[in-house]
Amino acid sequence: MSVMLCPGLLWVFMATFGFGSSMADKVTQAQTTVTGQEGEAATIGCMYETSRTYYTLFWYRQFPGGRMEFLIYQDSNQANARRDRYSVNFQKGKKTISLTISSLHLADSAKYFCALWEYHSDRNDSRG
Repeated sequence: MSVMLCPGLLWVFMATFGFGSSMADKVTQAQTTVTGQEGEAATIGCMYETSRTYYTLFWYRQFPGGRMEFLIYQDSNQANARRDRYSVNFQKGKKTISLTISSLHLADSAKYFCALWEYHSDRNDSRG
């Protein structure tokens, strides 16, 4: 998928992937494209399914040349994470997480990935 850069306009493409081993565990992003003006904020949503008690959600992005970049992570037992211009709104009960990028730059044009990683050796997890 190519990314078209327009002066002052940001295109954000999203995809999802998961690291869990169970077929019932997955992440889904309903939005396919988010646009925003430079300097504004943009929010990307992600839904997930897991039967684990403890897990971590990650946000990455991939640039047109293929380079991947880690952005931020959210542990299931922590408050909403913040890192530089990135923040998340984590709703554990609703099994949703959104990424907000503040003060958009043209360099933010990329594919954005939500990922789920589960703790398989957690003693407090009944499936562990």
